[in-house]
Amino acid sequence: MGAGRVGVTLAETLEKQGHSVAVIDSNPEAFRRFGPDFSGRRVTGLGFDRDALTQAGIEEAYAFAAVSNGDNSNILAARVVRETFGVDNVVARIYDAGRAAIYSRLGIPTVATVRWTADQMMRRLLPARELTEFTDASGRVTVQEMTVHRAWIGRPLAQLERAAGARVAFLTRWGAGELVRPDHVVQENDVVHVLCEPERANTVQRVLATPPVKEES
Repeated sequence: MGAGRVGVTLAETLEKQGHSVAVIDSNPEAFRRFGPDFSGRRVTGLGFDRDALTQAGIEEAYAFAAVSNGDNSNILAARVVRETFGVDNVVARIYDAGRAAIYSRLGIPTVATVRWTADQMMRRLLPARELTEFTDASGRVTVQEMTVHRAWIGRPLAQLERAAGARVAFLTRWGAGELVRPDHVVQENDVVHVLCEPERANTVQRVLATPPVKEES
């Protein structure tokens, strides 16, 4: 739902990957944003209207993304799709970060646009800072991208985990994700993604942003 820049990019990307796509927007002029090669279904209507959803093929849908410009419309559409049509894979874009957190805890995955953009900017302004990549619906577990001090290069990841009191969920090495192995050591340019409680993220980042302390034998 939503044929703005995000919706169009998402729809065209999914179609290029071989998926069948339908797009709903209340403004028929919005569909002009699509390139000439896009062959997905276009439905003029409201994304939370059952008739529009049915016309778009929601009863056969695997997933639904609500990316209109309205928080209320996105949440309402996401709830209708999940609760009425039984689609499990639903996500809603929300501009209000506080509301996004509430809806996530209610089981509706959300992307808080302003919060995400601010995090990305802060990450580049202050590199020694954690960046939230995922938080579970209860808000008790998070995956954070964290900066690691150069002095950790060549050290075992197991040592890094012990010092931080947290688990490394995975690494990004030369642009590709890697699951952690027992023999992994930190290499230059590694991006470390840490699994921890949200309230401990700052503490873990401070540990990783400083040189390792010599472990007692």
